Amino acid sequence: MVRATLDDDEMFKHGLNIIEAAEKQGVYLRLLGAMAIRMHIQDTEFMDLYDKLSRLGLDADKKFTDIDFVAYKKQLKNLRKVLENELGFIVDRMMLQYLRDRGRLIYYEKNNAYHIDVFFDKLEFSHNVHFGKDPKKDGRLHLDSPTIPLADIVLQKTQIHRINEKDIKDLIILLRAHDLIATDNTDETNLINIKYIAEVLANDWGFWKDATENLDKVKKFSEKYWKEELISQEDMTDVLNKVNTILEIIKNEPKTKNWQKRAKKGENKQWWRDVEEVER
Repeated sequence: MVRATLDDDEMFKHGLNIIEAAEKQGVYLRLLGAMAIRMHIQDTEFMDLYDKLSRLGLDADKKFTDIDFVAYKKQLKNLRKVLENELGFIVDRMMLQYLRDRGRLIYYEKNNAYHIDVFFDKLEFSHNVHFGKDPKKDGRLHLDSPTIPLADIVLQKTQIHRINEKDIKDLIILLRAHDLIATDNTDETNLINIKYIAEVLANDWGFWKDATENLDKVKKFSEKYWKEELISQEDMTDVLNKVNTILEIIKNEPKTKNWQKRAKKGENKQWWRDVEEVER
């Protein structure tokens, strides 16, 4: 089959249409990662910064080649009805076979224009990012729409053990465009809950180590981009101040026994999970 081509704006529309169809059936489905960040800054003054940093390089025709979502596994049955019966997506049968182990499904758009990844309850990469299992109890997906909460986007990006420059750029843009807050507040979805980030990292030494080192890299690259005149001094100063605030909150958050126990082993034991990209 010849692969169809969609530009970034069309990909956005498709993503939003999928979420809207899911919501009509009471299914929580939220955007992740780079597309979630773009969703939060579009139509703002920071789109110029986003374009100037060019996360995939200046020669990249497109910024998005697929769409990533997270959902509750508890709603899997209804989600499959929406994606397969209503919208006509084609499920990857091998991923369906291993769903119990991998907590993830892959779907192909019926015209082969793109694929979508759907993660369930949590992301499992270098470290875990949890969203809860029950929308009525411990779930976090109701806190923002159409994306996951901003704090979870920060966690998604900082959990990467071998972080790429494009992810650092994503973090710079995310931090520059949003202020910080120390609590979840559904009325203030454009604020980054740094208290929640600190609490998550205070229970996982390995995650804490990679996240804090990645935040230090954000500072270094911010200074580098300023010297290269990719960002303004105001941009750099704002990002540095926010990263320093986050690091201070993380430092002062009381660590759990689980964190302290793992900290004693330090770097003598691997603290991250090796991640293999799923072949499609």
